Amino acid sequence: MSTARTAIFDRLRRVNAQPLSAPEPDYPIWNDTDSDTMQARLTELLEQNHAEVISLPRAGLIATLRERLAQGKLKRVATGTGGEFFDDITQALNGTAERVCFDRPLEEWKDELFNTIDAGITGCHGAIAATGSLVLWPGPEEPRTLSLVPPHHIAILKASTLHTNLPAMMTDEGWNQAMPTNLLLVSGPSKTADIQQTLAYGAHGPSALTVLILEDA
Repeated sequence: MSTARTAIFDRLRRVNAQPLSAPEPDYPIWNDTDSDTMQARLTELLEQNHAEVISLPRAGLIATLRERLAQGKLKRVATGTGGEFFDDITQALNGTAERVCFDRPLEEWKDELFNTIDAGITGCHGAIAATGSLVLWPGPEEPRTLSLVPPHHIAILKASTLHTNLPAMMTDEGWNQAMPTNLLLVSGPSKTADIQQTLAYGAHGPSALTVLILEDA
């Protein structure tokens, strides 16, 4: 039997909506499409926001992960249960750090996640050069909590998934046909400020962000 909720979604799917035209903004939009320029801007903006950015060949991912885990003394690392880099992460953690898979409901291990995990590792759906933002598209294999709770977030990004700006990314990927239900834009470690504008890192999320940019090779 069809429920009211199902009926509503069925009607929405049949609409076949098309993107609306938008007026030109009265402020400049960064729209350089050169890949090297985009990556340089992404790196610059992330580093301005106190993120560590490392560019490396795809073949160097496992060794670089091991190196960063050892240097950061990250002993217990939370990961997803799949994803494009799952095998690489598995090999990097072997003999380097204890792996804790996010393979159960959050309620069953919330205390452990918040109090004993040193880092979380995720892949990235892409990135936006204009704002220096990583785009995370969480799902069952890599829940969003992996990037929001552990004190150190290690994000793996393929350089080929870098877009000029958010509207360009939405257009290139046809989001009007398959809008993400849960999207995270990450531009640096978590930070907050009091009334005297004193910055504090890690108050509401990771205090450290390491971005590994995999060069196309």
